[in-house]
Amino acid sequence: MDVLTGDVRKLYLRYLAASFGSALIVSIYSLVDCAMVGQYEGPDGVAALATVAPVWNILYSCGLLFGIGGSVLMSAAKGAGNTRQAYNYYTLSCLGMTAAALLTWGLVLFAPVPMLTLFGADSRLLPLALEYLHYVRFTAPLFVLGQFLSAMLRNDGTPALATAATLAGGIFNVFGDYFFVFVMDMGIQGAGLATALGQVLSVLLQCSHFFSRRCGLKLVIPVKPCTGTGLIAATGFSSFFIDIAMGILSVMFNNQIMGLAGSDALAVYGVIVNVSTFVQACAYGVGQAAQPIISTNYGAGKMERVHLAFRLGLGTALMLGGGFTLLTMAFPLPLTHLFMDATPAVLDIAAPILRRYFLSFLLLPFNIYAIYYFQAVLRPKASFLMSVLRGLAISGLLIHLLPAFFGWKCSLVRYAAD
Repeated sequence: MDVLTGDVRKLYLRYLAASFGSALIVSIYSLVDCAMVGQYEGPDGVAALATVAPVWNILYSCGLLFGIGGSVLMSAAKGAGNTRQAYNYYTLSCLGMTAAALLTWGLVLFAPVPMLTLFGADSRLLPLALEYLHYVRFTAPLFVLGQFLSAMLRNDGTPALATAATLAGGIFNVFGDYFFVFVMDMGIQGAGLATALGQVLSVLLQCSHFFSRRCGLKLVIPVKPCTGTGLIAATGFSSFFIDIAMGILSVMFNNQIMGLAGSDALAVYGVIVNVSTFVQACAYGVGQAAQPIISTNYGAGKMERVHLAFRLGLGTALMLGGGFTLLTMAFPLPLTHLFMDATPAVLDIAAPILRRYFLSFLLLPFNIYAIYYFQAVLRPKASFLMSVLRGLAISGLLIHLLPAFFGWKCSLVRYAAD
């Protein structure tokens, strides 16, 4: 179906099914890991995974920086009929992604102890966190590559392959978690192994696109590499910042919680991290569904189609916000039991903490969708401002101020989505 001439509603639904499913399955990695580890290791296992969570934010954000930035510009160039420029953006984004993947790999591979200590792990949680990363660290670049390829495949007209690849990796991870954690009795290390192997499978399937006749991604000798890479980074920075800010906030939360309340409270925050990742992934799906349609038609000057795609995404984001808020507010304790074999001490504090935080889901999908929209219409400054205010500036300040006024439990409330 042609993005420039096809029915916008049908296009949106097609892309929504693909991108929503792809983003959703990505969150299943952490959801299943947390649930399996929590049942095997108890609250300490969930708390240890909370200290690992910023690692995922670092890896995914690097993939989004060059994947979203490059694919938006590539689609806009294709819409304007400039195929050579589209290839140039793709090439430069590949080079940037490779450099980012290697840098982050070095961090995970050679400095796991200081990194996890910075992220909030103490002497009790550090051994568990290191066990989880034992296999993950060898495949770290593939998590950057997976996010990058998902964005490129969607904008190259094959959203179904991006979804199928992510789905295959997610399904393997679900069954692999159970097999390695419980059947092989590997515990938290088995969860890490399942995650690593699932990502290998996913990336291999994504790479099959390059052997297809439908592949429109082509490497060329780059033209104006500094200018082009800067534009890619500026366009993709908001998506990058959403994830990296979540990682920075997680580090702040982890250290505040460990200092004020200990590992039981951090286990509750581990539940928050995973549920929030799930909701945020759904919001990504909405933004990524509308983005190829909006950016390509914006490049072609077809503003009526741009506005229609925007309204479809907006309605979806608002419905998701309301639905997730009602659902999570109604069932805080069942969610806690899902993710761990909870102790009485954890259950005593879980419900009020979770309900306070889950209020932020009301506007979270809308805010993320708005950031994707501004990226798609090549307004990186507006997108950047929204992502900074939503992702870090307000939240980072409140994390430190609220405990002083209202007690440690309020440090778990994130108001950035408001």
